[in-house]
Amino acid sequence: MCGYIGVFAKQPRAFDPNMFDAALRAIHHRGPDSSSQWFDPKGQAAFGYVRLGLVGLGNGTQPIVADEGDLVMMVNGEFYDYQRIRAELESYGCRFKTSSDSEIAMHLYRRHGVRGLKQLRGEFTILIYDRLHKKLFAVRDRVGVKPLYYTEHEGAWYFASEIKALLAAGVPAQWDHESYANRGFILRDRTVFNTIRSVKPGCWIIADESGLQTEQYWDWDFPGAQATEQRSEAEMIDSLRNTIEESVRLRLHADVPVGVCLSGGLDSSAMLGIATELTGQPLQAFHLSFEGEQAYDERQYAEVAARHNRAHLNVLSVNSTDMADNFENALWHAEMPFANAHSVAKYLLCKYVQSQGMRAVLTGEGADEVFGGYPHYRRDMVLYNHEHQDPAVIAELTRRLHASEDRYLPGGKNDVKWVQDEMGHGVSWLQTQSALFGPLAQLYSDDFRERFCNVDAYRQFYDRLSPRALDGWEPVNRSLYMVAKSSLPNVVLTSLGDRMEMAGSLEGRPPLLDHQVIEAACRLPVNMKVRGATEKYALREAMRPYVPQAVLDRKKQYFRAPPASESPQSKLFEMINDVLSGPALSNVPFFDPRKVRALLATLPSLSPAQRASADNLLMEIAGLCLMQQRFAVN
Repeated sequence: MCGYIGVFAKQPRAFDPNMFDAALRAIHHRGPDSSSQWFDPKGQAAFGYVRLGLVGLGNGTQPIVADEGDLVMMVNGEFYDYQRIRAELESYGCRFKTSSDSEIAMHLYRRHGVRGLKQLRGEFTILIYDRLHKKLFAVRDRVGVKPLYYTEHEGAWYFASEIKALLAAGVPAQWDHESYANRGFILRDRTVFNTIRSVKPGCWIIADESGLQTEQYWDWDFPGAQATEQRSEAEMIDSLRNTIEESVRLRLHADVPVGVCLSGGLDSSAMLGIATELTGQPLQAFHLSFEGEQAYDERQYAEVAARHNRAHLNVLSVNSTDMADNFENALWHAEMPFANAHSVAKYLLCKYVQSQGMRAVLTGEGADEVFGGYPHYRRDMVLYNHEHQDPAVIAELTRRLHASEDRYLPGGKNDVKWVQDEMGHGVSWLQTQSALFGPLAQLYSDDFRERFCNVDAYRQFYDRLSPRALDGWEPVNRSLYMVAKSSLPNVVLTSLGDRMEMAGSLEGRPPLLDHQVIEAACRLPVNMKVRGATEKYALREAMRPYVPQAVLDRKKQYFRAPPASESPQSKLFEMINDVLSGPALSNVPFFDPRKVRALLATLPSLSPAQRASADNLLMEIAGLCLMQQRFAVN
């Protein structure tokens, strides 16, 4: 695990080592063990690297320069099953200079070209500079677990593990107005910072003197609606279990101890159960508790799972004051606004885990996005995709849908209608996004609203999906794909994943986001993902041997921090109120301060559900205010 910055100049230049020093200081938390730089003698490229050692502790320093001098490489992340690939490469005559897993990427590239990197399995980003051909290759893992950002600045292409490294290297900190208005920082490869983009998951970028070229090397793929599954249900579940067990086994390999982040839900409890079985010994488990908040606290179930596996449970209790005190630091690491303080809580948990001497943890991240664990997938199944389901159950679920309370603020617009008409059915996740964040437009300044009120964000999102995707797929699988292309890499794996983990110099390893696990899940029929009222049906059945019955039987609880507005006297709500009532709001160019403060004043009169919805908007706006100050946005 590490952080890096790489620069490829269109014309040779003298690189400033002080610039690289500043960039690496900004991401020191990603690699506190060592720091190093490499400068191309011909002035075409330069690399800077900070390292957190997990494999090959004694000789894994990067950048790695080939003995022939023609290739230079940096890797952030981990390659699993690398011993097998390394042995195969050695049988072909490849000579390794380190014991690190990273070096296999250089030899795969030398032997097979950039397409050889498809053999890699894990969570990673890679930069390879080919000095002979004057090309730089930037590669991001299939799902987007590890971040990689890029921009063009003063005649060069800059790539970095975090945005703050680019800013420290001299890239101007400016808001991307259009990206914020069309939610491009969630729906696309944009960020809230102007000209700075993320390399898309499952893609590589080739930079040379003529510019950039992007190619996709992997994508989520689902069977057609008319496909027939030949395996029995038991065979599908057994196969899925075997695939997940292998994924966990691979992620337990490290030269340091590996613990488990344990929420108390199905996913993390299963990871703990499998890891305990594979290692044959009790493990260190880490739990975040919202003590005293019954609707949000899962400690009792984490304790059940820990006892079941004889794990040592380490509990961090977090309250409103803790989240208020660390809100700005979490924003600094997330590099994007968030709508709930669970990102702050995750930041605190990761710092705590690292303080207990742990450098790597297994997580259950991604299970809901892979196996259909959210209510909007169930809603899509009930309304558009209920073939092979129990008709009586579907009738009852339909009745419940129509009786549900309106949870959102008024003022949103039906800006997903074009997508729904084009697809021939609704997509509940898009409808939720539109209903939740659409009312933001009512808070825009008149000028900003006039410029961006007709951006048609969801059509832009749909138009940029792969033309090979969606055709012939069932509605639930289409919904899974859309989430995989947006909120999974851009929210879940950012403000709840890598960025919070690396803030604590901690590597998170999510076995359920292994690409072979995803491919196995994609092949499952829809009624194995959502069966009646049961989400993640196949995962639940596959993990049954590893999860205590009390956890299997519990009602699903999402990882959310209590909304700040639930406790108006809390320090977190006071902080948000102070930020939005102060001068910082006027400096953010998107909003009319009077409208924002009017919404703040109406909170007591809203229903609990609508108050929670408003809380999301106000927290995001407060986050933008604090980012404006912390990042010195111009």
